[in-house]
Amino acid sequence: MPQRLEIYQSLWAMEQRQPGIPEAPASVHFERIKAAGYQGVCIDPNVEEINDALALAPLFKDHQLSCMVNAFPNTVDELTPLLDMASELQAKQVNIIGGVMPLTVLDTIPVVEHWIRVAAAYDFQVLFETHRNATLNDLFATLEILQAVPELRLCADLSHFVVDREISLPLNPIQETYFEHILQRSDSFQGRISNNEQIQISVQFPQHQAWVTQFKSWWQAGISAWSARQTEDATLRFLVELGPPPYAITDQHQQELIDRWEEALIIRAWVEAIWAGLPPVTN
Repeated sequence: MPQRLEIYQSLWAMEQRQPGIPEAPASVHFERIKAAGYQGVCIDPNVEEINDALALAPLFKDHQLSCMVNAFPNTVDELTPLLDMASELQAKQVNIIGGVMPLTVLDTIPVVEHWIRVAAAYDFQVLFETHRNATLNDLFATLEILQAVPELRLCADLSHFVVDREISLPLNPIQETYFEHILQRSDSFQGRISNNEQIQISVQFPQHQAWVTQFKSWWQAGISAWSARQTEDATLRFLVELGPPPYAITDQHQQELIDRWEEALIIRAWVEAIWAGLPPVTN
């Protein structure tokens, strides 16, 4: 069986957050995501939201959509119930966005190693997401942790590192090397484009095209590297995740400047084109 690409849409990203307008129920979002041709839906629970997440099980089943989980454990022990929940939902992948943030890298390493041991008991892929205000919130610290924990694998949301370090274009050779290290250790990717000051920018505005080119280059490199090191029957999961306000920029009337749904489809098309251009896998 050849390698497969599955592209997921974020349920959080389906929120509109328009003043005075109630949110549509999850069933409406699942129907729209399925009709658009996505392979799955990603949910973002913490432990207090486990029951709400489990209530989505019939929607996953009825729409034949796979489940991805962005798990938010705020203590070391909270990962286990979140993974148990993911197992009940038959999740294909869990991305840990840990709320445990020790002050030093040396104190963070045991947390990461413990969660890796916990995750080994489950039969789905568990990765650590690169994310601000989380365990892997900083590019430099993450590089140190990767060196200390060789079994650590990432879900790369590079938008956070760009903002966190206020990285400017063009990248210098050292920065290019840093991101190469991140991509080589990444087994999943997330689709959002940032710049050095804003976490989420339009992919269509002319002033953002240099960043669009950079992120497409990263996704090309990361996906190509993933394909080259995987077996013939492996599955890559890519999450398109364009968040609602305040991630999305709004005007003085709290109306968004762009159509996030349309821009998500543009990102999906780019990723599908990258995938279609990969050389055949022979291993």
